[in-house]
Amino acid sequence: MVVERNGVAEVARWAVGIEEKHQSIAGRFRRPEPRSRALAYLQGLLSPVERKNGWQLAEQAGDATPDGVQRLLYNYRWDADLVRDDLRDYVVEHLGCADAVLVVDETGFLKKGEKSVGVQRQYSGTAGRIENCQVGVFLAYAGARGRALLDRELYLPQVWADDRERRREAGVPESARFRTKPQLAQLMLGRALEAGVPFAWFTGDEVYGSDRNLRLWLEREEVPHVMAVKRNEKLWAMTGRGPLQVRADRLASQVEESGWVRCSAGDGAKGPRVYDWTAVDIRPLREPGQGHWLLVRRSIANPGELAYYVCFGPAETVLKQLVRVAGTRWSIEECFEEAKGQVGLDQYEVRKWDGWYRHITLAMLAHAYLAVIRHQAMEQGEKGATTALTKS
Repeated sequence: MVVERNGVAEVARWAVGIEEKHQSIAGRFRRPEPRSRALAYLQGLLSPVERKNGWQLAEQAGDATPDGVQRLLYNYRWDADLVRDDLRDYVVEHLGCADAVLVVDETGFLKKGEKSVGVQRQYSGTAGRIENCQVGVFLAYAGARGRALLDRELYLPQVWADDRERRREAGVPESARFRTKPQLAQLMLGRALEAGVPFAWFTGDEVYGSDRNLRLWLEREEVPHVMAVKRNEKLWAMTGRGPLQVRADRLASQVEESGWVRCSAGDGAKGPRVYDWTAVDIRPLREPGQGHWLLVRRSIANPGELAYYVCFGPAETVLKQLVRVAGTRWSIEECFEEAKGQVGLDQYEVRKWDGWYRHITLAMLAHAYLAVIRHQAMEQGEKGATTALTKS
């Protein structure tokens, strides 16, 4: 059970539960020592130590030096991708639901120097500015039972992909090549589709929504989606002169005041996130049974503040459903905040490719474990309340 004390998340009785979860991935580690090291690492990530770096995780495990931690992240033979698959199965087993939303976004990991794999001066949403950092692209699962990070890829900038010496030093495999962030999103979503992950919609911000290749691929795969786009995104729409490409903001400006509907995109930190919304039909030529819309969000306090989303899904989709999906995008930000604050997602001290994937995957597993026990605690609470009412 997760409890809150003085604003810091703590885990009560986490040891037994994570040992049980560890058993499901134990087969990924051929020898006893890396197997036990992986368990100690997960326990350390879930512990209340202030920083989840090598020294403090080693101390938590009772080691005098971080050598054992480093061997787990660098030297032992185990495949982080197989553990990622186990993580995905775990999330689906406990949090899976047919109307879930898959969310893609990236987050930055601030670093010093030039040796950490993929590091360069680039925009970091974490810092809100250009910083020296690594960027990871993540896929999150958000449903009625909870939310968790499902998949991950390290963004390898072009300058890194083209530099053989830097690749060699950082252990970047030959198979790794430069991919844009939308291409990484497609890679991860493709894995989720192949694995049969249950979900109803996919969503992402402008970085992903503005990539037409990704949007076209989503349509070919028949993946319903709500993707944020820029105001100047040109979209096919029916006009008085026939089908033409029209900017998103121009389409929004033609909506009558009666065409706006006030509704909530879900609860935020300060309560329901209420905006005015409208959906405009686009793509006059479409497949039977499918719909294409431009969804527009308007601030109530500042009506000139608009946000735009390109949507694709079943023709019978209603406005409130599109709004719900658009609002779900923020769940991945909450996952980042929780994973960094509770299980040290960003507190690693590794420089090489394998080390990054190994730490990130184990931190995601620890975060998913917290999401599952949170859901189980809520279920037990609801059952207990129902029993008490029945007895009374």
